[in-house]
Amino acid sequence: MTTQSTPLTCPACQAIDRADGVEDGNLFKVEHYTAKNENKLFAAILRTQDRVADQVTNFAGSLNFVYIHSVWFGVWILLNVGLIGASAEFDKFPFGLLTMIVSLEAIFLSTFVMVSQNRQAARADVRAELDFETNLRSEIWSVHIGQALGVDANHVEEVVKLAIAGASKQTS
Repeated sequence: MTTQSTPLTCPACQAIDRADGVEDGNLFKVEHYTAKNENKLFAAILRTQDRVADQVTNFAGSLNFVYIHSVWFGVWILLNVGLIGASAEFDKFPFGLLTMIVSLEAIFLSTFVMVSQNRQAARADVRAELDFETNLRSEIWSVHIGQALGVDANHVEEVVKLAIAGASKQTS
């Protein structure tokens, strides 16, 4: 965690300090990631079981999955209604074994989907942190450049507040 405890002498930093409404010399209270690439950061924490869950979820969400299951159900039903021969029947109507297998498959698939969703949520959190760091860096640079050009930071902030308020009214 980084805090600024000495008085700020840079006019741009003073403007940034005033932006939160409290002139206290504390510009930032944020921890930064050392990695800047979301994909590299996330790949570093991805385990084998996570990769397997992604592969299963990706396959289960494909049309190949639908085609394979359609053929499988068709063959199962044809075998068990006696169209191929009575000796081939092993799961008579209403297909209790098929129902149990499909139910177990649904349980496992839903678990894989939830695992993948949880990991995607974690990835979104990483992305949000990196976006925040980038936005903060851009704001600091903008204020410093504006200060060097003689732009009134308070005026710009008032215009930004009006623009945000106007945009909020339009989306409401």
